[in-house]
Formats: sequence, C-alpha cells, structure tokens
Amino acid sequence: MSLRKTKKRRKMSRMRGTGTHGGGARKKRKKSGHRGGAGMSGSGKRSDHKKTLVNALYGHGYFGKQGITSKGTKKAKRKRINLEDIELGLEKYGKKSGDKWEIELKEYKILGSSKNYMPKNKLIVKAKEASKSATEKVRKAGGNIILTKNKEEAKG
Repeated sequence: MSLRKTKKRRKMSRMRGTGTHGGGARKKRKKSGHRGGAGMSGSGKRSDHKKTLVNALYGHGYFGKQGITSKGTKKAKRKRINLEDIELGLEKYGKKSGDKWEIELKEYKILGSSKNYMPKNKLIVKAKEASKSATEKVRKAGGNIILTKNKEEAKG
C-alpha cells in the first residue's frame, strides 16, 4: 500500500503570521534590487537578465537598430497595401454595388502585388496613390483607381 501525497498548501497560507514569509532577515527583501530592479532595468545592452520578459511584452523588434539610422533620412510612414490583400478582404475594405466593388482606402498607396497576380473582381478603388502596375491590373480587370488629393498637397 502506497501513501498518496496530500495537496501542499500554498506558501501564502502557510506563512501567515511569520512576518517575513520565509525570506530570512527583514533587511534582505526590502527594495527593488531583490526583484532585479524596477521597470525596464536589466533589459539593457550588457545585462540580459530581463531580456526574455521584454521580448515577451514587446516582441523581438525591441532591441537593436531598425531601418535607416543616418541623421538626415526619415523612415517612410505612408500606408501601403497590395491588390491581393484587398481582394482577400473585400468585405472588410468595401461594399459591392452591381458587379463592381467600391473600396475606400484614402490613406493608402495601392501596390500591384506580384507579376503573376491579376485581380479577379472589378474594383473601384479610391486611394491616395497607386503604382503603375496596380492601375494597369485594375483597368484590365474592368475596374478603376481614383486618386484623391490631400489638402496639404493641394495648397503646395
């Protein structure tokens, strides 16, 4: 006959009334040094002890240089979308009127996807910009891309 182990009580309930909860002298666990620092400390270049936590919270793109780092250049922040992605999410981006899909992507530049890709639906896309290949592909499929002007561009 073997004895079964009973359920171990949690430390929180076992240590009630002890004052230090099994951590030794009171002075040992006073401040944030015991926790490896407060906040993002320990996530730096030369100390790895919080890297796993930072990667879990912010992803693997948090550390290191991203993109162009020279002084004068700025990262292009305009939004872009491929024709293929538009067709995959037609219900998400637009509505159907007759046999054509009307899509409004006023902040986006429309790109033509891969060389082999051709749209299967007739699309009427309102966008900020469009590549030559995208406009050709949409026209061949029987649609159109309407470019909208920004207020800032119209002034200048």
